[in-house]
Amino acid sequence: MRKAFFTIILLAFGLLSHGQELNCTVVVNSDQVNQTNQQIFRTLERSLNDFVNKNQWTNRVYKENERISARMFITVTQYESDRFEANIQIQSSRPVFNTSYESPVFNYKDDAFNFLYQEFQPLVYNENVFESNLIAVISYYVYVILGLDADTFSLEGGDEFYRKAQNIVTQAQGSNSSGWSQETGTRSRFELVDNLLSNSFREYRIAMYNYHRKGLDILGDNNSTGKQVIAGSLRLFETLIKRRPNAFLIQTFFDAKSEEIQNIFSDGPKVDIVRLKETLNRVAPFYSNVWNEINY
Repeated sequence: MRKAFFTIILLAFGLLSHGQELNCTVVVNSDQVNQTNQQIFRTLERSLNDFVNKNQWTNRVYKENERISARMFITVTQYESDRFEANIQIQSSRPVFNTSYESPVFNYKDDAFNFLYQEFQPLVYNENVFESNLIAVISYYVYVILGLDADTFSLEGGDEFYRKAQNIVTQAQGSNSSGWSQETGTRSRFELVDNLLSNSFREYRIAMYNYHRKGLDILGDNNSTGKQVIAGSLRLFETLIKRRPNAFLIQTFFDAKSEEIQNIFSDGPKVDIVRLKETLNRVAPFYSNVWNEINY
């Protein structure tokens, strides 16, 4: 009887840890709000950390050291009663094989984050129903993080997660909440996941895989080959911008990667820096000051 009891406990623990895909820190900053009682913001922060890190988002088993490192910074700009106006900065990274280095994968700021929240309100994700804009936005970005991480380990490995995010977008269309509609601009949540799933942006998906799995992950063993693969991955964007100038996804890639690219090519075995800079200035001219710092 005692043995059976501990078996049940172990099985239950295994089920609980099964869904812990993320190691995510959620921070709620209320410095811009003139509010004496800060308790509701602390409660919201705790609830969101539990929601993101303890929820079961996939059917996959993640070991503790496989959990995806991520951060969400929510800055509340206005607050009244249960109404919040805010922005959210999302960052994620993935480990590089045989190193202690974490490579930034996603670094994105969403300014259209308005939601209703009452203190101690339970946060429950239901993939079949739009429960609230707070739950929808956070869940959407969880699936984007999962999809991008999967894309760095296998070619187009993030499809199932992007479709989950796209389903949230579809459900949110009738909510009148900002940031979901195609008409709100080229940096909407609709646009982001639509591009990720579109064949028109396939070069982005290929570049994500080649850059990380075939490039970064072999740098420790073969620095020269790793650099050549990474440089080749960046040239894929030249094909993409010919078809889709000013592509939203290219901006998101370099928002995460610009500093890393500079560091990679400013040290170690030489590559064709002239050609590399020409490529980078064509595909990401908004970071030309960073590319000018590449000297080797």
